[in-house]
Amino acid sequence: MNEIWKKNREKLLARMEMFSAAVLFAGKAPIKRGDENYPFSPDRNFYYVTGIEREDCILFLAKTRTGVEETLYIPRDNGVMAKWVGANMTAEEATAVSGIENIGWIDAFEEDFATYLFRSGIKKIWLDMENREWHGERTPALRFAEKVHCHAPQMVIGDLYPLFSDMRLIKEEWELERMRKAMDITRLGIEAMMRTAKPNQKEYEIEAAYDYTLMVNGAREKAFRTIAAGGKRGTILHYVENNQTVADGELILIDAGAQWQWYNGDISRTFPVNGKFTERQKLVYNIVLEGQRRVIDAIRPGVQFSSLNELLKEYYFTALKEIGLVETREDVAKYYYHGVSHYLGAETHDIGRYGDRVLEPGMVLTVEPGLYIEEWEIGIRIEDDVLVTAEGNEVMTAAMLKTVDEIEAFMAKE
Repeated sequence: MNEIWKKNREKLLARMEMFSAAVLFAGKAPIKRGDENYPFSPDRNFYYVTGIEREDCILFLAKTRTGVEETLYIPRDNGVMAKWVGANMTAEEATAVSGIENIGWIDAFEEDFATYLFRSGIKKIWLDMENREWHGERTPALRFAEKVHCHAPQMVIGDLYPLFSDMRLIKEEWELERMRKAMDITRLGIEAMMRTAKPNQKEYEIEAAYDYTLMVNGAREKAFRTIAAGGKRGTILHYVENNQTVADGELILIDAGAQWQWYNGDISRTFPVNGKFTERQKLVYNIVLEGQRRVIDAIRPGVQFSSLNELLKEYYFTALKEIGLVETREDVAKYYYHGVSHYLGAETHDIGRYGDRVLEPGMVLTVEPGLYIEEWEIGIRIEDDVLVTAEGNEVMTAAMLKTVDEIEAFMAKE
């Protein structure tokens, strides 16, 4: 397995100039309260090039004319604390996982780094400078960049984020295998919700069937907080309270994803809790379903990513005008107010630029059209995960039932 991480480090080093170094941080679980921390989740770029799932580790890579240097810094033996929280990873274990022979101790990193800069002639330091919130908490890389500016102001800082965006955007088979597993468990969880849903249940009662299914299938983590939005609440895109009653005759919109070995599934389905769509619900549902079919049919190499959403909006204008909901193209935004797709991978909204991006084989996209008609108390979203292939595309979640007839037959049988 460590050959995967070696190959990924080689891909990164190939994108780095001579006389440059990269520093990547695993991260550390933040404090929740008192002596309790939030669960740890490794920085995905760090994981992509090390395979290490432990917190408080650092990877140092350098590229000079004398060759490549790789050092993985890990915490020291934690002694008696091992009886409380488990033993820290040993140097031998770190090498076995990552394939990195040179292991250092985390408390020696800054001194080693300073010494290496002085002796090596390194001119550029690559750091992951992703910063989505100007006033948000500083990441380890951003804090370290400040130290570099202070102690080695001659150094150029390079941003690893676009490099990893391009590397991780094209999925390899080992990644697709993990994603297929996550998607399949997600499917089983949503089917369990359909199987157990009844009128006048709380949303969290329906969600509980999903949570149980994930756990018994070995998925200990979710890709994101489950959306289980009944009735009018389905028009709120990221409703996650999941604490209201779903009345007889109402739809429930489910947006859920399991995580498997740090890779994610992401599926949305909308179904009636009593197992039978009303005529109006069926009308809206089939418009969304047809919109999804058109977008999926358009996915193939060479297509501009942004064109997918434009295609959907143009279709919605025609379909919604026919049923009297809109008069102009601008009116569509009243009922559809998000993008139709995002990248999927080790993050639910996986890294990679959009805009003028052209689709390539190996990309995995969600396709998730929706319509949110508040005055009808109808919110519908249908989402599948799609792999761009050399010939066109593969719907990776095709096993998940989707049509009105399929859903009604499944719920009637159960």
